[in-house]
Amino acid sequence: MAIVEKSKSNHFQCRCKFCPTFSLGCLAKAAPKVAKIFVIPDGPKKEDHVENMFCAYGRSDCIKQKQGCKCPTCPVHKKYDLDKVYYCFGGE
Repeated sequence: MAIVEKSKSNHFQCRCKFCPTFSLGCLAKAAPKVAKIFVIPDGPKKEDHVENMFCAYGRSDCIKQKQGCKCPTCPVHKKYDLDKVYYCFGGE
């Protein structure tokens, strides 16, 4: 599998925030860290874990139940020719 770059561009294109599995509670919890990514001039640090773009950051610490998956419709998924879904459960 390709390694997904932790870049601002990929974050803007990421569909995780629109996924039914990514609950409002998890989204609210993730918002401060995700917001920092967009104000840091060089983007996220490689070691940071963010509750978003799970194909790059790995499994979620917040999501507990599968409710549907947007991965196949995501531009990041297509860009990196990914072939799995539910990265929020399985990791990068």
